[in-house]
Amino acid sequence: MTDTELAALDATQALALLRRGDLGALTYVDALLRRLQPCEALHAMTHVDAEGVRAAARLADALPAADRGLLHGLPIVVKDNIDAAGLPCTAGSPALQAHRPARDADCVAPLRRAGALVLGKSNLHEFALGVTSGNAAYGAVRNPHAPNRIAGGSSGGTAAAIAARMAPVGLGTDTGGSIRIPAALCGVVGFRPSTGRWPARGVVPISVPSRDTAAPMARSVADCALLDAVVCGDAPDLPVVTPRGLRLGVPRAFWTDLHAGLAGQLEGVLDRLAAAGVTLVPVSIESDLATVGEVGLTIAMAENLPALRGYFADHDLPFNARQLAAAIASPDVRAIIDHLAQGGGPDAAAYASALSAVRQQLQPAWARAFAHHAVDALLLPTTPLPAARISESESVWMDDRPWPTFASYVRQCGPASVLGLPSISLPAGCVVEQGEQLPVGLMLDGPRGSDRRLLAIAAALQPLLPTTPEPR
Repeated sequence: MTDTELAALDATQALALLRRGDLGALTYVDALLRRLQPCEALHAMTHVDAEGVRAAARLADALPAADRGLLHGLPIVVKDNIDAAGLPCTAGSPALQAHRPARDADCVAPLRRAGALVLGKSNLHEFALGVTSGNAAYGAVRNPHAPNRIAGGSSGGTAAAIAARMAPVGLGTDTGGSIRIPAALCGVVGFRPSTGRWPARGVVPISVPSRDTAAPMARSVADCALLDAVVCGDAPDLPVVTPRGLRLGVPRAFWTDLHAGLAGQLEGVLDRLAAAGVTLVPVSIESDLATVGEVGLTIAMAENLPALRGYFADHDLPFNARQLAAAIASPDVRAIIDHLAQGGGPDAAAYASALSAVRQQLQPAWARAFAHHAVDALLLPTTPLPAARISESESVWMDDRPWPTFASYVRQCGPASVLGLPSISLPAGCVVEQGEQLPVGLMLDGPRGSDRRLLAIAAALQPLLPTTPEPR
């Protein structure tokens, strides 16, 4: 197979060849390393461990067939706020440029035990505090489909690497949409598990214990489901689900104020699903997006510095919030940490009130919506608009109107992360904006704890969705 053919393999396809011995791990790794070189301008990676991953691939090739794990020889990329032993974990920042954890994060260790090989660390919005993956230290991550546009954030490097065929799968983190937003904008699959399903140790945090999670990204639902099974100790096979008979809720509050081209594209997707036998159920939810956003922001800002202090302590790193802020390269992120360091975050009463609102108001409202309408999942656009230009960090001009960048991209993704629900973004084709084909995403939110069922539903729907072309 040529390098191009090898790079185009999904993880499931590659693993079948690797396990049979029809493809060597070193051959596969070398093909992807050669793919990385012409893609450097995307700024998808902060560190490529060519020597280390080639050594690991040689060891994998030497293993007897009986000793080969479920992920034998599979190269992955890991977002650079997740510990991978011996590799830098910078959080995309000069503040942690010398930090090399000695242990794998608890979500990386089971993947390595199953045979996965870490190609390197992927770029991100500095300290994961943003939605564009604009990074003043490592360069803004560029969208492989339109390099003058954002990849989305904060896990933009992982999404861009997978979309550009630099790796078949990878890990990101999601606090308010940081996996699902870049998945949608880059045309890949991004899965956010129920909060607490994936282990948190070894991840540079934003909002622990309430909102953070690490999770997989890939080009297929099956590949995301495989990584989820390995990390969580589940059987790799998903439940069998067919589109006919599925009941999916369409909360129309999430289908308003959308980019016109995106709205038209996704309404067409709804028609496809209905034609395949999916029952689409109009759903109302006794809450509003503004309340969810305000509550979520309060929780994240209250938990941020204590969570960071805990990570630094776990790694025997000195922690001083003001010194940390001064070392951050990106002005938007520096301003957030500096504000918190000076005591500008929510007080204890505001934090307690926000947590109470989640438990007593928001979670019951969403649970009633699932139960009352007897729906398997909710169906909504992942983002209200496609990818902005890299220069549009504050405001996006698109569809003949301005959009606030941060608020627009997190709007749809916030509820699942605030409520702890599993959520997955599926690629749903492209829209054309000023002559460029820009991917868009369709999102499924499920009841808390329904992760494997939600993945099975997504796997059943993915073949029905419009295809997203490979980046040029």
